[in-house]
Amino acid sequence: MEMELIITGLVAYLLGSIPFGVVLARTQKINLTEHGSGNIGATNAARVLGKKAGVLTLIGDLLKGMLAVFLADHFLKEPTGIAIAGALAFTGHLYSVFLKFKGGKGVATGLGVLLYVIPIPTLCATGIFGLILWSFRYVSLGSILSAFAIPMLAWYFKEPQPYILLSSFIAIFIIERHHANIKRLLTGTENKFKSK
Repeated sequence: MEMELIITGLVAYLLGSIPFGVVLARTQKINLTEHGSGNIGATNAARVLGKKAGVLTLIGDLLKGMLAVFLADHFLKEPTGIAIAGALAFTGHLYSVFLKFKGGKGVATGLGVLLYVIPIPTLCATGIFGLILWSFRYVSLGSILSAFAIPMLAWYFKEPQPYILLSSFIAIFIIERHHANIKRLLTGTENKFKSK
């Protein structure tokens, strides 16, 4: 069991480390980290490369998180191991081995992880994100508020404790990774979402 956990955790981290936005940008001979906000996620990919690339980045980042916990579920079959794999996949996106341990904000990867392990709370949080984005056009604000809500939703829906802890871990890092956005939101200088 310990060896299975180690192998599954390593695979989860490596999956999470795949920077889909960076890979897509390189096909157009662009270094995504040097354009727009410098972030490797879907929002910056859409701004720099266009809407299609943004959607593809979102899907890739989401699916890698989902695949990591799917594999953990298949091989480990217990919540603690699955939660550890999910945390490692998420961490892989934040600190990618392929980007010298730098990375993105983790929203899409965290979404993929949590959609698999706690689908109902995650869909509710996604609804909050969509409402905020539609109302205010700030991706960052939607990400922050939905991340803040998801551990409480997981608790409300009586999810297993490892998954509540996982959702809290993901939420804390997502909010922390948005500290610059929070400052810009407070000063009214945050960019609203626009895509090509």
